Amino acid sequence: MTAPFEIKAGSEQNRFLHVSTDEVYGTLGVEGLFKETTPYAPNSPYSASKASSDLLVRSYFHTYGLNVVTTNCSNNYGPKQHNEKLIPTIIRKAIAGEPIPIYGDGLNVRDWLYVLDHAKGIDLAFHTGKLGETYNIGGRNERTNLQIVDTICSILDSEKLNSSGKSYKEQITFVKDRAGHDKRYAIDASKLERELGWKAEENFESGILKTVHWYL
Repeated sequence: MTAPFEIKAGSEQNRFLHVSTDEVYGTLGVEGLFKETTPYAPNSPYSASKASSDLLVRSYFHTYGLNVVTTNCSNNYGPKQHNEKLIPTIIRKAIAGEPIPIYGDGLNVRDWLYVLDHAKGIDLAFHTGKLGETYNIGGRNERTNLQIVDTICSILDSEKLNSSGKSYKEQITFVKDRAGHDKRYAIDASKLERELGWKAEENFESGILKTVHWYL
């Protein structure tokens, strides 16, 4: 920019894509979905920092005319995810014969999005999204943490990796809930589907099988 709403010559096609999270919307009850118009209500310092970054990006669009697009995604999973995340932790602890830790009562709900579907959504938003718009990206795969660990243990049991003959489900343990742990997230991705033609290609059953096999 040479001045507000004046684009520097040669930079007409430059675009800033901001990748954010559904945590900025806070928590949901048993029904309802996060939409792009849902008011922000972050409940932890981490989600507040993400919300503030979203608002900074928005301000640069409205004040200076910066070419920005924002995406807010649900929980990602898939190959190459960092070991500290929930699904890699479950797999790693299970095959190591260690207790599999689940926060609280295990009934927190998340919408799970396969990483390649997320990447394709980001690519679409970057190349064809409307200036200044926000697009939610979600997999329509709501699961409790207990359902996640049960599914993964069932897959591992079917691989017959446990020489003791016991089910990996016997390693599930419950630990103190983490602070600011929102009860439920769920994203409405219909705007991205309707306006840009995006569609998640993986359901949770197909995606989690690919994920477990990659980690094995």
